[in-house]
Amino acid sequence: MNLDTALDLEREPHGSSDDPDPLDFSANINPEVPPGVEEAYREAFAAARSYPVEPPESFREAAAEYVDCDPDAVVPTPGGLAAIRAAIALAVDPGDTALIPAPSFGEYAREVRLQGGEPAFVAADAVLDADPADHALAVVCAPNNPTGTDYERAELEGFAARCRAADTLLLVDEAFRGFTDRPSLAGEEGVVVARSLTKLFGLPGIRAGFAVATGKFGAALERARRPWNVSVPALATGAHCMRQGGFIRRTRERIRSERSRMAATLAERYDVAPSEAPFLLLDVGEGERGRSVEQAVADARDRGVAIRDATTFRGLDSHVRVAVRRPAENDRLLAALGVGDGTATDPSEADDV
Repeated sequence: MNLDTALDLEREPHGSSDDPDPLDFSANINPEVPPGVEEAYREAFAAARSYPVEPPESFREAAAEYVDCDPDAVVPTPGGLAAIRAAIALAVDPGDTALIPAPSFGEYAREVRLQGGEPAFVAADAVLDADPADHALAVVCAPNNPTGTDYERAELEGFAARCRAADTLLLVDEAFRGFTDRPSLAGEEGVVVARSLTKLFGLPGIRAGFAVATGKFGAALERARRPWNVSVPALATGAHCMRQGGFIRRTRERIRSERSRMAATLAERYDVAPSEAPFLLLDVGEGERGRSVEQAVADARDRGVAIRDATTFRGLDSHVRVAVRRPAENDRLLAALGVGDGTATDPSEADDV
């Protein structure tokens, strides 16, 4: 990594409000956590007085069940971004190029540049049609952040086959795929899957995630992993969460239902991008019907709701992104954005996951 390059790069903006007062729709974090998660965290205290077992087999087995892969292919990491960084650091050398979707998560390009590589941007909704030849790496975010675009398994497999033929590593960021019932690409030859436990399980501060890779690259990724790189509480809590099938199913159902309801109501005033993710991308427009993004964000905050300015994503200049939360909370968002009847659902009935 070049020191001057690292000093020149700015930290990419991420969603979430530092102010505890507004209801936060800027970050795509589940407002619910799985049952028993606090107990699992507390019970890890005694074990935390010793170094974690190496390798952390219980976590790897839970992750393998979660995404349907071989436990030996699971590489635990302190969050999904750590998995992304590890894969890019191994795949990209100075002077290499990497195929990057846009608009999408800004950290992909940042991590490529940190390794001395150069991003080659392609439209997120057309990334699977791009030619991976001559690139060291291709990245797909499935579903894509911030557009919500997702890709069918067959299409991903076809792109993975073309990447293998071109000797191009494929990195699939599945940070939001747990919100869908679509299968993971984990275990596919020539593919690295990055998974975060932050989003689906509502635990951004735990810093637990993992990568999945096979073959020579998987072995290299495992060797590059530092011993004890994930804490005992994070390993125990993460394993507990991934085994909560009922919670996962109920969350998916809620997100699917609420996303559809919100999109239909928001379409009264905004252009709403189709989404398979726990968020919606809105074009606030310009002119008579529209407002500036800055004004839309400020107006929502004045009404007690924080939304994400999406102009920080490449190629978006009139967009905001809003999370999909629980029904009564979503009603507050709709009212803050000037759509719907503004009548909140009874939280005692609506906010159970």
